[in-house]
Amino acid sequence: MKDLEIQPEQLQPLIETLHQQLQVVLKNQFVGLYLHGSLALSAFEEDRSDIDFLVVTKEILDSGTLENLREMHKTLFESDLYGAKILEGSYIPRKELWRYDAKHAIHPALRCDGTFAIDGHGIDWVIQRYVLREKGIKVTGPEIKSLIAPVSSSDLMNAAYGILKNWWYPQLTDQSLLAADEYQAYAVVTMCRSFYTIQFADVVSKSDAAEWFVGAYPQWESLVRKAETWRKGMEFNRLIETLQLIRFTLENAKELLGEM
Repeated sequence: MKDLEIQPEQLQPLIETLHQQLQVVLKNQFVGLYLHGSLALSAFEEDRSDIDFLVVTKEILDSGTLENLREMHKTLFESDLYGAKILEGSYIPRKELWRYDAKHAIHPALRCDGTFAIDGHGIDWVIQRYVLREKGIKVTGPEIKSLIAPVSSSDLMNAAYGILKNWWYPQLTDQSLLAADEYQAYAVVTMCRSFYTIQFADVVSKSDAAEWFVGAYPQWESLVRKAETWRKGMEFNRLIETLQLIRFTLENAKELLGEM
């Protein structure tokens, strides 16, 4: 841990504190702590990124340990440490981490609002495993490649399409979430990133995916650029175009994968 340099460096005290407290609470259940998401992709943005972490445990945690973790995260969330309110992470037993299995995908999780509970982990965890294995940051523990099986190109691409089909397709008819400016901007950059993964069987930052997308499909440049520069409190108000982009991405992804 002493040799690990987190970027941005302001996050170092938070990660060190998290690591220390995990060892105290989990004791011999603690296997390792790893960072993924924007930090692993060198794309952390102070005003729009979360701090995604994974804790690997030896076994399923008992109720007493879960309650201690809940209290630990509550205290950490209420602290003055930089980044404490944007932590988001999962606790997955070593055996269940190896490969994604929808039947064994309910794990303790810290949500982005600071609450701690047992949550289902969807097919996006195929993608999270890929990022962890290929690009993740080890804070402490075994090398991550010894804990996660290789994710095949087809599994990665199908997971990205599964998210489009199962989460975003229904929003073409139920637009309650997309009524919010923040969610419209999120949808646009997610379309770029999802289609990039389906096209190239890789995961890159939202900004890198957006650059590729506007180069390949310049007709969407205005919408994508607006989404890239959007920040909380700003107006987006591009619902119709956002819906059109979701439909465009779905149709082209389906064609690319040759789904019947």
